[in-house]
Amino acid sequence: MVLNPEAQTRVSAYFTQVYGWMAAALGVSGAVAWYTASSGLLIKMMTANPGLFYGAMIAEVGLVIVLSFMLQRMSVPVAILMFLAYSALTGFTLSTIFLAYTAASIVTTFLLAASIFGVMAVYGLFTNRNLGAWGGFLIMSLFGIILASLVNLFLKSPMIDWMMTYAGIVVFSGLAAYDHQKLKAMCLMSQGDSLGKLAIFGALSLYLDFINLFLSLLRAFGRQK
Repeated sequence: MVLNPEAQTRVSAYFTQVYGWMAAALGVSGAVAWYTASSGLLIKMMTANPGLFYGAMIAEVGLVIVLSFMLQRMSVPVAILMFLAYSALTGFTLSTIFLAYTAASIVTTFLLAASIFGVMAVYGLFTNRNLGAWGGFLIMSLFGIILASLVNLFLKSPMIDWMMTYAGIVVFSGLAAYDHQKLKAMCLMSQGDSLGKLAIFGALSLYLDFINLFLSLLRAFGRQK
C-alpha cells in the first residue's frame, strides 16, 4: 500500500518512537543482565535464597500482563516507567545466560537475532500481503509452545525441547513481521496527534518478539560453557 506524504510522515514518526523505546529497554535489560552476572549477585542470591529469583520471574510475568492490558488507562510517564521496570526485571532473570553460554556466543546470537528481526520488520512494513491470517496461526502456535514447554518441565524430553526451540524461532520471526504490519495499521487508524502510549505498546510488542527470538536462537545455536 502506497501512503500519502502525511501518512508516511506519521508512520515514520511513530516507528522512530517505537524503536527508540525498544532500544532503551534492550539497553536496560543488557546492562542489568551483565551487571547481575558479572558482579556475582545472581550466584549469591541463588545460594542465599533461590525464592527471590523465582519471585522476580513471577513479578516479571505479572508486570507484562499489567502493561499489556492496562496500558490505555495509564499516563505516558507511568507507562514508560513500568516498561523500563519490566525491562530491568527481564535483564535480571536473563542474567543466567551469562552463566550458561560463552560471551562470544551471546554476542553472535544477538547479532543474528537482530538481522532476522530486521529482515522480518522490513517485510512486515512494506509487503502488500495481509498478514492477518499469520497472526491467528502464530498466536495459537505460541500458546502451543508454552503448553508444551510446561508439560516438558515434568517429562524432561530432549526431543520436545528441541522441537519447541526451533518452533520458537519460526513463531517469533513471523510475529516480528506480523506485529510490524499491525502496529503500522494501528498508527494510521489512531486518533489525535499524540502517539505516546501507542509507541510504548509497540515497543513492548517488538521487545517481546526480539527477546524471545534471541533466546530461541541461543538455545538452538549458542555455545554452552
